[in-house]
Amino acid sequence: MAIELSRVEEFALIRINRVEALNALSFSLIETLGEKLDEVAFTDARALLITGAGEKAFCAGADIGELANRPLMEKKRGAERGQAVFAKLERLPMPSVAIINGYAFGGGLELALACTFRLALPHAKMGLPEIKLGLIPGYGGTQRLPRVIGEARALEMIMTGKSIDAATASAWGLVGKVVEGDAVAAGMAFAREFSRHSLPVLGFAREAVMRALDTPVHEGLKIEADLSTLAFQTEDSAEGMDAFMKKRKPAFKDR
Repeated sequence: MAIELSRVEEFALIRINRVEALNALSFSLIETLGEKLDEVAFTDARALLITGAGEKAFCAGADIGELANRPLMEKKRGAERGQAVFAKLERLPMPSVAIINGYAFGGGLELALACTFRLALPHAKMGLPEIKLGLIPGYGGTQRLPRVIGEARALEMIMTGKSIDAATASAWGLVGKVVEGDAVAAGMAFAREFSRHSLPVLGFAREAVMRALDTPVHEGLKIEADLSTLAFQTEDSAEGMDAFMKKRKPAFKDR
């Protein structure tokens, strides 16, 4: 299958395997991706890793041959469906890590932007080139990119269609780290920096930060207070504080 879901130790791994098309996302692949994300949501995986097969591409974007000659409302539904699938990724109960191991263009970069974290191998290239086709991004790029790198840089990328390399992406905050070696191994090493913590509490942290981007500070502080209070009600918070006081490692149980 072109969307492969597997388990690697404590992590779920999705690999886009359509090497002959630089792992481009056809409409059918987007549907399959949505189904795989539903499966991941009901596993006990500590995190989801996403990467592309081969060494050239993470995901080179949409399958351009499918985009033309469609009725207007079908085009709109296509954008909405892609957005809905990527929203599933953003709402997973566990954090997600995109390991960008080559080209991440158009829908491929939008897929990475929907992940909690992004890593890149040194040869990675990223961009939203839709403007060169007389189009704009439709799977969330115009909304998530400025939240990650700021309005001016997002406009530059979207309105010129230019790509950036891994070093620039790191400097702009588009990726958190540039990593060497095997993509999956790098993703696992990174995920282990947070996967030992309580998943429910990690979820509260993610929600608080994500909602901060859409609310005034005074409203965000109320949200933070509510979620912080919820964290105190978990068994894991009691375990964490007890472990700290007794100078031992906590044994979180995700409840």
